[in-house]
Amino acid sequence: MKLLDLAHTRTGDKGNTSNISIIAYREEDWPLLKDHLTCERVKEYFKGLVKGEIVRYELPQLHALNFVMQDALRGGVTRSLAMDAHGKCLGSVLLSMELDI
Repeated sequence: MKLLDLAHTRTGDKGNTSNISIIAYREEDWPLLKDHLTCERVKEYFKGLVKGEIVRYELPQLHALNFVMQDALRGGVTRSLAMDAHGKCLGSVLLSMELDI
Protein backbone atom coordinates (compact mmCIF):
# COMPACT_ATOMS: atom_id res chain seq x y z
CA MET A 1 0.00 0.00 0.00
CA LYS A 2 1.31 3.43 -0.88
CA LEU A 3 1.37 6.20 1.71
CA LEU A 4 -0.78 8.34 -0.60
CA ASP A 5 -3.65 5.89 -0.03
CA LEU A 6 -3.69 6.87 3.65
CA ALA A 7 -2.60 10.48 3.82
CA HIS A 8 -2.00 13.84 2.19
CA THR A 9 0.88 16.23 2.74
CA ARG A 10 1.95 19.83 3.28
CA THR A 11 5.54 21.00 2.98
CA GLY A 12 7.53 23.99 4.13
CA ASP A 13 11.08 25.23 4.30
CA LYS A 14 13.36 27.58 6.18
CA GLY A 15 16.89 27.97 4.91
CA ASN A 16 18.34 24.53 4.29
CA THR A 17 15.66 22.80 6.37
CA SER A 18 12.61 21.14 4.87
CA ASN A 19 9.58 19.98 6.79
CA ILE A 20 6.93 17.59 5.57
CA SER A 21 3.63 17.06 7.33
CA ILE A 22 1.82 13.80 6.62
CA ILE A 23 -1.87 14.00 7.55
CA ALA A 24 -4.10 10.92 7.70
CA TYR A 25 -7.30 11.12 5.66
CA ARG A 26 -9.12 9.05 8.28
CA GLU A 27 -8.69 8.89 12.05
CA GLU A 28 -8.50 5.08 11.98
CA ASP A 29 -5.38 5.25 9.78
CA TRP A 30 -3.46 7.41 12.28
CA PRO A 31 -2.01 4.39 14.20
CA LEU A 32 -0.72 2.91 10.93
CA LEU A 33 1.11 6.12 10.10
CA LYS A 34 2.66 6.29 13.58
CA ASP A 35 3.82 2.67 13.43
CA HIS A 36 5.10 2.50 9.86
CA LEU A 37 6.40 5.98 9.05
CA THR A 38 9.51 6.31 11.18
CA CYS A 39 12.44 8.71 10.95
CA GLU A 40 14.61 5.79 9.87
CA ARG A 41 12.28 4.92 6.97
CA VAL A 42 12.09 8.55 5.85
CA LYS A 43 15.88 8.95 6.11
CA GLU A 44 16.40 5.82 4.00
CA TYR A 45 13.79 6.97 1.50
CA PHE A 46 15.53 10.33 1.03
CA LYS A 47 19.03 8.78 1.12
CA GLY A 48 21.41 10.93 -0.89
CA LEU A 49 19.13 13.97 -0.69
CA VAL A 50 18.73 14.67 3.03
CA LYS A 51 22.20 14.95 4.53
CA GLY A 52 21.27 15.92 8.09
CA GLU A 53 19.15 14.76 10.98
CA ILE A 54 15.45 14.03 10.64
CA VAL A 55 13.17 14.61 13.63
CA ARG A 56 9.55 13.41 13.76
CA TYR A 57 6.89 15.30 15.67
CA GLU A 58 3.53 13.70 16.39
CA LEU A 59 0.35 15.78 16.25
CA PRO A 60 -2.31 13.32 17.42
CA GLN A 61 -5.09 15.91 17.52
CA LEU A 62 -4.57 16.41 13.76
CA HIS A 63 -3.72 12.75 13.00
CA ALA A 64 -0.48 14.04 11.53
CA LEU A 65 3.27 13.57 11.62
CA ASN A 66 5.70 16.37 10.91
CA PHE A 67 9.20 15.51 9.72
CA VAL A 68 11.85 18.23 10.05
CA MET A 69 14.79 17.43 7.80
CA GLN A 70 18.09 19.27 8.24
CA ASP A 71 20.49 19.89 5.35
CA ALA A 72 17.84 18.87 2.83
CA LEU A 73 17.71 21.69 0.27
CA ARG A 74 21.25 21.86 -1.10
CA GLY A 75 22.04 25.03 0.80
CA GLY A 76 18.58 26.58 0.88
CA VAL A 77 16.46 28.68 -1.44
CA THR A 78 18.93 31.53 -1.95
CA ARG A 79 21.95 29.24 -2.44
CA SER A 80 20.65 26.23 -4.33
CA LEU A 81 20.67 25.64 -8.07
CA ALA A 82 18.02 22.94 -7.68
CA MET A 83 14.87 23.24 -9.79
CA ASP A 84 12.74 22.99 -6.63
CA ALA A 85 14.86 24.96 -4.18
CA HIS A 86 11.95 25.20 -1.73
CA GLY A 87 11.51 21.42 -1.66
CA LYS A 88 7.76 21.69 -2.24
CA CYS A 89 7.71 18.44 -4.20
CA LEU A 90 9.33 16.44 -1.37
CA GLY A 91 5.94 15.80 0.22
CA SER A 92 4.61 14.33 -3.01
CA VAL A 93 7.74 12.24 -3.36
CA LEU A 94 7.27 10.86 0.16
CA LEU A 95 3.64 9.96 -0.59
CA SER A 96 4.88 7.48 -3.20
CA MET A 97 6.57 5.43 -0.44
CA GLU A 98 5.36 1.84 -0.24
CA LEU A 99 4.27 0.81 3.27
CA ASP A 100 4.44 -2.80 4.45
CA ILE A 101 0.96 -3.03 5.95
